[in-house]
Formats: sequence, C-alpha cells, structure tokens
Amino acid sequence: MYQDKTMVCRDCGSEFQFTAGEQEFYAEKGFQNEPTRCQECRRTRKANRNNGPREMHDAICAQCGADTQVPFLPRDDRPVYCSDCFAQMRG
Repeated sequence: MYQDKTMVCRDCGSEFQFTAGEQEFYAEKGFQNEPTRCQECRRTRKANRNNGPREMHDAICAQCGADTQVPFLPRDDRPVYCSDCFAQMRG
C-alpha cells in the first residue's frame, strides 16, 4: 500500500526517505501533511524551539493583588493569578 518516497529537506536541501512505515504512522495519527524536513533538521528545529527565552508580561494577580509575570498576554476579560494563588486554586 505505502511505498518509500524520496523527499527534499526544505532547510538543508538534502534528500531523505519518507518510508512506508512512517507514512503508515502518519496515516494512523491522522496527520494531513508529509514531512518537509529531514530527520536531522527536525531534531535541530525541535531542540531550538524550546531553548529560547520566554517573553513574559506584567500582570496583577486577580486574587491577592500581587505584581506578577506570566508567559502569555493577559486579556481584560480573563483573571490572571500569581503562581502561588494559581497553585492554591489547582490544589
């Protein structure tokens, strides 16, 4: 049913194999798009994605009123909590 395909990496331009087994895995998971990067470029991209500094935004805790920072842009229609108040709410 599936056959190996030779693909070209969009980052480094090298050829790589999209194997029949990988194609079957993609189909089982419901992935719509074929890979566009070779294994090494995918691994490098994934490693770099998590290493950058997070952009933090100033906010005021809706429960205790403390100044805090959060990794998302606060919206006026949603409460924001400091880490201590958030932990108390979850626990």
